[in-house]
Amino acid sequence: MAMKKTVVIRLLEGKKVVHQICEYPTGITDATEVAHRLGVPPDQVFKTLVAYEQPEKKFLVMIPANKQLDLKKLAKVVGVKKMKMATHKEAEAFTGLQVGGISALALLNRGFKMLLAQEASGFDAVFISAAERGINVKIGVNDLLKLTSARLVDVAAEHEA
Repeated sequence: MAMKKTVVIRLLEGKKVVHQICEYPTGITDATEVAHRLGVPPDQVFKTLVAYEQPEKKFLVMIPANKQLDLKKLAKVVGVKKMKMATHKEAEAFTGLQVGGISALALLNRGFKMLLAQEASGFDAVFISAAERGINVKIGVNDLLKLTSARLVDVAAEHEA
């Protein structure tokens, strides 16, 4: 069976970026569960979250599956007073992608500022969504930074119990 090529996979192939395609059941939307299914540490699977100061000033923030976004740290990093996390409905409306399939690589040149949690620098490669539920790509951190022009930032926090 031929694998469906998402916009992200076509982009990576077109730019000749080394990557690995990893599939998992499409019903899984939790990044920690994705990591479990792929057999990799949760801190190597990055979820893409949508945050904003105002609807016209939106950010895509890639953080490890086992962390949460610290909105105070994020506001400080981007130099604003307050940031909001997009609801699932807002995230889908802003990106045109389903939650669980939001990918920074599918949203290049769409007006989003891209940020990558500094934890990524501890890996040669990380797993991110390929713009569709059920498909992740393993991509080199340097390639991800280059393609997205993302800044490495300290915005992740431990999950609160």
